Amino acid sequence: MTNSLKAHELDELNDVDLEAKLREAKEELFNLRFQAATGQLESHGRLRTVKKDIARIYTVVRERELGIRTAPGASNEEA
Repeated sequence: MTNSLKAHELDELNDVDLEAKLREAKEELFNLRFQAATGQLESHGRLRTVKKDIARIYTVVRERELGIRTAPGASNEEA
């Protein structure tokens, strides 16, 4: 993951891919925090970007649960 994720990019991912992105982002955040704690972090802005990416992913997941957004391939009709 090199750049910030956009909400419309996340809309194109299915739930499994979204979970994978979330896992990657959390792993990267862990590594960045570890680097920060040991004084090896060069890009402090990346920490902020990854946190925002995680929040964006959680927002898309929650909006899908509430029916505000739909996952790709899901029908738009309510039963």
